[in-house]
Amino acid sequence: MNNGKLKQRLGYALGAFGHDTFYVALSTYFMIFVTSELFDGSNTHTTKLIGVITSLVVGIRLVEIVFDPIIGGIIDNTRSKYGKFKPWLVIGGLVSSILVILIFSNFFGLADNNSTLYLALFAIVFVLLDSFYSFKDIAFWSMIPALSTDTAEREKLGTFARFGSSLGANGTTMIVVPLTTFFTYMVTGKHEQGASGWFWFAIIVAVVSGGTAIITALLTKENESVIRQQSEKTKFTDVFKAIAKNDQLMWLAFAYITYAIANVATTGVLLLFYKFVLGEPGEFWFVGLIATITGLIAVPLFPVITKLISRRYIYIGGLVMNLIAYGLFMTAGQSLLQVQVATTLFYFPQQLIFLATLMTITDSVEYGQLKNGIRNEAVTLSIRPLLDKIAGALSNGIVGFVAVAAGMSGHATAANITSANVHTFNTFAFVLPGALMIFSIAIFAWKVRLFEKQHAQIVAKLEAKLTQN
Repeated sequence: MNNGKLKQRLGYALGAFGHDTFYVALSTYFMIFVTSELFDGSNTHTTKLIGVITSLVVGIRLVEIVFDPIIGGIIDNTRSKYGKFKPWLVIGGLVSSILVILIFSNFFGLADNNSTLYLALFAIVFVLLDSFYSFKDIAFWSMIPALSTDTAEREKLGTFARFGSSLGANGTTMIVVPLTTFFTYMVTGKHEQGASGWFWFAIIVAVVSGGTAIITALLTKENESVIRQQSEKTKFTDVFKAIAKNDQLMWLAFAYITYAIANVATTGVLLLFYKFVLGEPGEFWFVGLIATITGLIAVPLFPVITKLISRRYIYIGGLVMNLIAYGLFMTAGQSLLQVQVATTLFYFPQQLIFLATLMTITDSVEYGQLKNGIRNEAVTLSIRPLLDKIAGALSNGIVGFVAVAAGMSGHATAANITSANVHTFNTFAFVLPGALMIFSIAIFAWKVRLFEKQHAQIVAKLEAKLTQN
């Protein structure tokens, strides 16, 4: 391996590390800050304010989903001496980093002294934050087809990035409590998590996210092959046409969204399973441990496995492993060991499925270019985060519905749960998600045809066609 490729892979991995550090801070720990430290006291007015902020966050993120392909079109139309992605990566990274510090504050006392003004300013700041984060998100993941047209090198870039992502996300989870407690103590002298600790946590997240975005921009270089020498700009009216006309992208998206919904339906209620069905809520720590370990093992294995079998079988095999896990969950009874085996089988293939999907979406850039005559890198790659956002948005609703339907809400305990409750829970947590996964397997096996060998042939055809022109 030459030093240039290694430098590029490491630079991309560092960017992914900072990117997921920011993602976890925003998607998970911001709401913990809001519910625990943002407002003084715990009264009806405070509860109402928390509800308003929660609704604003969910509503803004759902509406923003529609604009992801349009953001991809803006990025694709960018022409600069730094390329099309780096400007948005750096600008999006720096602006969103500054704004995340602001939302982890009380806006200089407004949250307590003028809640109406606080909510108005919060809505404006969060819209700006989420918009600039989306530019960074799409620009970052869309860089893969621009950095290389070779499938093997793309897999290595994706593997390095996913490894960095796993370290960033899980590392943030491991240090958030000691970090916020330490800074609260440094500011107030109290050994607890306080508002000042969360503020300094946000500053560290901002420095890591913004700093690694700059590092990625400095250490990566866009490939300038004949395939990427495209002069046409994507019109606004053509953004969604570029997606709709790429049949391989659409079939893959259809297969993946059914898997993603099934996945969040299960992960969202696993705590309820450990608490009410198994009756061992104290053992739920094992889920976090397994998610971390399996991710760190599976990600480096991906390029090794792809040398032995096609991504097609990685994707299908991963879903089959999930189906086996569902069977073990439903028949485990009170067996902690069987539940732990099921948990391991459920989490191990997640990173492999993600990488198989990401690489196939990446390869669909050239497929769409050959079929439609226009290269849409960012528009095409915007589909992956869009699908995950849809699944994530559905997750909260699924958890609430299952908890109520299965009698696992309020002051319920494991002793209150009947066999009928367990049956209801299993239906929504395992049986219906299992059916979605079987459907995903069928679509993927029947309709998705874009894999390593086919992509190499497409690249060769494009090179020959464009060289002649």
